[in-house]
Amino acid sequence: MSTFLHTMVRIRDIDRSLAFYKLLGMHELRRKEVREGRYTLVFIGFADNDHGQAEIELTHNWDQDENYEVGTGFGHFAIGVPDVAATVELVRQGGGKVTREAGPLKFGTTIIAFVEDPDGYKTELIEKK
Repeated sequence: MSTFLHTMVRIRDIDRSLAFYKLLGMHELRRKEVREGRYTLVFIGFADNDHGQAEIELTHNWDQDENYEVGTGFGHFAIGVPDVAATVELVRQGGGKVTREAGPLKFGTTIIAFVEDPDGYKTELIEKK
């Protein structure tokens, strides 16, 4: 059986990115420095692949001085949380950017919000009680 393992995004600052994703309840699962290639991989998530959870791979290229372009094809990550409004407030207090306040989905009742990490990647928060 196939399994979804991870999504990779390029980041500029490991510490800033980790601080943001920790606000969402994720933590660092493992890290690999590749000196010859001059990059670091940091895998984050709620639990590792061995527990059936997909991960996010944060890739930091040491010599990248400019911002990456998020691109027009990438949409967002989606995370289920027990209380969207409380999570939005946590992100705000942690210095994160809120791009859509907590509220019902248009034409629906599901509570969602959108937040943005330091590199501009969006995460949709979906209330799962």
